[in-house]
Amino acid sequence: MGSKRKGILERLDAGEVVVGDGGYVMQLERRGYVKAGHWTPEAAVEHPEAVRQLHREFLRAGANVIQTFTFYCSEDKLEISGNVKGITGAQINEAACDMAREVANEGAALVAGGVSQTPCYVKSHSEPEVKAIFKKQMDNFMKKDIDFFIAEFFEHVEEAVWAVEVLKTSSKTIGVTLCISPHGDMDGVPPGECAVRLVKAGADIVGINCHLDPLTCVRTVKLMKAGLDKAGLKAHLMIQPLGFHTPECNLGGYVSLPEFPFALETRAMTRWDVQKYAREAYNVGIRYIGGCCGFEAYHIRAIAEELAAERGFLPPASEKHGLWGAALEMHSKPWVRARACREYWENLLPASGRPKCPSIATPADE
Repeated sequence: MGSKRKGILERLDAGEVVVGDGGYVMQLERRGYVKAGHWTPEAAVEHPEAVRQLHREFLRAGANVIQTFTFYCSEDKLEISGNVKGITGAQINEAACDMAREVANEGAALVAGGVSQTPCYVKSHSEPEVKAIFKKQMDNFMKKDIDFFIAEFFEHVEEAVWAVEVLKTSSKTIGVTLCISPHGDMDGVPPGECAVRLVKAGADIVGINCHLDPLTCVRTVKLMKAGLDKAGLKAHLMIQPLGFHTPECNLGGYVSLPEFPFALETRAMTRWDVQKYAREAYNVGIRYIGGCCGFEAYHIRAIAEELAAERGFLPPASEKHGLWGAALEMHSKPWVRARACREYWENLLPASGRPKCPSIATPADE
């Protein structure tokens, strides 16, 4: 089945909108399958039914790509976490690939093998050691013939470049996303320069994921695009931001907020926030649009609904959702029926219900 599908570059080259999936580790932590702290993905082996269900929710919501649940699945991270007993990184990677492919086949989606930053980089800065970790993961994925790679959640562009250089030897398409702010990576490298380095290393798709809210991430991708334009380089753009409001826009992202990770609910994006984000991302030329931590299935559906005209169809999950609240027209209460329109939801300023709480916080890294 996979061979009959258009590949990720074929879709992007044609100008198609590719909807990514949402966040896994935070959602599975809330459901009781991931332990907060090290956020490792052993649930792919221990509780495959939970991972499979989340894959299916994202697919039904409109995702064109199912990403393997392999975040932080390097052997050094698994060892440090202490969460994983008697399960190897290879077992997790291979089980995750099988599940992603099973669900992707239910909706003609693509499978992206995911790798992420390593503890080894911060500890040793050893290029051979870090590259050996990426090579080991890549070999696991190649046994399962994933469609393309996503190297994600890199705070240091240098490590991301090393990941791209390794993954490029697979001859697969490489997408890479940094978790940085408009200020640049943790070493002060500006977003535009980060993008240039990644493309020169061999990345086909570049962008931002996690750490900061959608509109902040759009700003950062715009800076990356400007850097590529100035250098005369071309690459497709992707974005998979955080599903929480982070107006502080601090260098370290949401992990530095006092609410991280167990009290972020009041910062959650609404579906209408996500529709605005999807349109903003599309308008600046980003065609791979998804989400990361905090993005649930209804957020992915919001992306697909906002860009339904461009894609030419609605996702299956829209069968249970009236666009812009249209289904509320049947409600018994007249004040609720009055909300069955786009104008109401686009202009709503949601209350938090917490009168003693501040609207913003002071991040720990400031």
